[in-house]
Amino acid sequence: MPSQVNLAVSNQRDREHNRSRLVKIVNARLIRDHKIINDDVLYLYNGKIIDPQTYFFTCGDLPDVVIDAKGLLIAPGFIDVQINGAFGVDFSQWHDEEKMKKGIDNVARGLLKYGCTSFVPTLISSEMEIYHKVLPLLKPRKGNKTNGAEVLGAHVEGPFIMPSKCGAHEESYLRVASGGFSDFVKVYGLNEGKDQIVKIITVAPEVEGVLDSVEDLVHKGVTVSLGHSSATVAQAESAVEKGARFITHLFNAMQQFHHRDPGIIGLLGTTRIPRPYYGIICDGIHVHPNSIKMAYDSHPKGAVLVTDAMAAMGLPPGDYALGDIPVRKINNERVEVIENGRLAGSVITIDACIRNFKKFTRCSIVEAVEAATLHPAELLGIQNIKGTLNIGADADLVFLDDDLKIVKCFIAGEEVDI
Repeated sequence: MPSQVNLAVSNQRDREHNRSRLVKIVNARLIRDHKIINDDVLYLYNGKIIDPQTYFFTCGDLPDVVIDAKGLLIAPGFIDVQINGAFGVDFSQWHDEEKMKKGIDNVARGLLKYGCTSFVPTLISSEMEIYHKVLPLLKPRKGNKTNGAEVLGAHVEGPFIMPSKCGAHEESYLRVASGGFSDFVKVYGLNEGKDQIVKIITVAPEVEGVLDSVEDLVHKGVTVSLGHSSATVAQAESAVEKGARFITHLFNAMQQFHHRDPGIIGLLGTTRIPRPYYGIICDGIHVHPNSIKMAYDSHPKGAVLVTDAMAAMGLPPGDYALGDIPVRKINNERVEVIENGRLAGSVITIDACIRNFKKFTRCSIVEAVEAATLHPAELLGIQNIKGTLNIGADADLVFLDDDLKIVKCFIAGEEVDI
């Protein structure tokens, strides 16, 4: 019969074998609480950032791994709420189900290289059949070392947008919502479980039936965004009053600023209603650096950096597709619709957006990082677990040098090869 001592040792070994590793990060500069905290310590356990005092009081375990950050910045993992695809994968382009699943996995894993640990895959205006096939494959799923970046749900950009501002969207797919909210339900299948998948919907508020549907969409838990629109500032403000809280790729595919009616852009200067968050493509092509600086100066807490990346991101120049639209990657900065030369999404990465944003606006490191971490998390209402290094948040984080280049990336508390 084994002794009590041997049993205790055996039980301890079993517990240590079964539990997650406790990771301690030392000599770090943490981006937390809107500032950089020097020479700090971070503890990761079971995919979460934990309070070491509470853990030690409960379990009494010492760290399994100690990582010396050597003075590097540590930030929350980046969040991209508008990305159409990457690495040859287009979320709007249906193949067979197995190929789509593999493509989504490839994008999720590939994004970690750029510090993107969570993303909202985006479908441009498509046939109804595409939404019903693709959306179930974009349901939220946790990120980890195997799956890659976390899928937060889907962003459907269109088809309830204005033909005059459709950009690279196929005009024949655009729709009105003459039946009101029921048309949204029909197109996306919101009553088929897809209400838990669709997290953001980009609409033009002046399209028939859209404005009257905003409250119902918000009630479904959808973040309503304004874009691809010729809306007046009055129409835009009405949409915000009803619950819209985001602007899709600010300055692009919308009425340009006019001093008598600034349109959607004028929401950045409104004083009678809460100003919405705004997505901005910080590649220096979609928006001039001066315009980015103006937007930041008017509403710094609303900036949300997005890539609006398409399938050619991470690939060499050549001919590709955005949905059903043939496009050409001219270089590592510009993608055009082959037929008419219009801009067709971007090929920039989220970490490059952060560096550009800091350069263009001369904002602080903290402000630049928060535009790709805290702000998108707040937009989606997940700021307690994403976009922060606070206790209880997911252990998705990046190590950055002083030039904001990626040195290490962790997903669910595990370091990944980049």
